[in-house]
Amino acid sequence: MRPRPPVKGRGIFSGTGLLITALAATAAALLYPLWSYSDRQDAAAASVLSAQTVTTPYGPLSAQDRDFITKVRLAGLWELPAGELAERKGTTAAVRTAGQHLVDGHTSLDAHVRTVATQLGVDLPNEPNAQQKEWLAALRSAQGQDFDRRFAGVLRLAHGRVFALVAQVRAGTQNSLVRDLADDANTTVLDHIKILEATGYVDFGALARDLAASPTPVPSPPVVAPAAAVPVTPAPDESYALPPATSSPPPATTTP
Repeated sequence: MRPRPPVKGRGIFSGTGLLITALAATAAALLYPLWSYSDRQDAAAASVLSAQTVTTPYGPLSAQDRDFITKVRLAGLWELPAGELAERKGTTAAVRTAGQHLVDGHTSLDAHVRTVATQLGVDLPNEPNAQQKEWLAALRSAQGQDFDRRFAGVLRLAHGRVFALVAQVRAGTQNSLVRDLADDANTTVLDHIKILEATGYVDFGALARDLAASPTPVPSPPVVAPAAAVPVTPAPDESYALPPATSSPPPATTTP
C-alpha cells in the first residue's frame, strides 16, 4: 500500500497552529510584566509597612499607634483648657459640669498617655496645634450663651471624631500598652460626649453634617437656648497647662 499523504492544515506546525501559537506567546509576553509588577508592588507595600512598624516589649508598634498616642496628647492640650474655661464662663450648671468632666478626664488621660509614650519611646507635643489654638481663642473671646453654644458644639464635634479613631485603633493594634490607652480613652471620650450632650446645646443635625465634612473648619453651633440659663460673671482669664511631656514617669520595668 502506498503511504497515506499527510492531511494539510493539521498539527501545530500548520498555518493555523502557528497562528494560535504566536497569539498565545504574545498574550503571555503582555501579561507577564503585569503579574511581575503586581508582585513587586505588593512586596514594596509590605516592605514600607514593615518599616513603619517597630518591635517593642509590648508588641509591634505601628505608625497608626504612634499617631494615636500623639493625638491623645494633643486632645488634652486644648480640651482640658477648654474645660477649665467652661468651669468659669459657663452660664448653666450643665455647661460648668461638662467643663469639670473635661478637666478631670484629660488630667487622668494625659498622665496615662505620657507614661505610655515614655515606655514606647514616642515623642509628644507640648502645645496644641494651630487649629486647636484657634478653637481655644474663639472660646476665650466668647461670652454668655454664645460661649455655651460654641463650647458644646466644638467639643462635641471633636470628641465625635476622636471616638471613631479610638475604636479603629483598639480593634487593630497589636500593642498591649496602646490597647490599654485606647480603653482608657474610650471611657473618657464617651463620658465627655454624654456630658456635653446633657448641656442641651448640641444640635445633632448640624453635628452629623460637620462629622461628614472636612475636619478642618471650626463649626458654628446653632442657637439653642436651654431652659433656666443663669448668667455667671466669669473670673479673670487663666490658662491651665498640662505637665510637659518630658516630665513623664520613667519606663516600667515589668514585662507584659
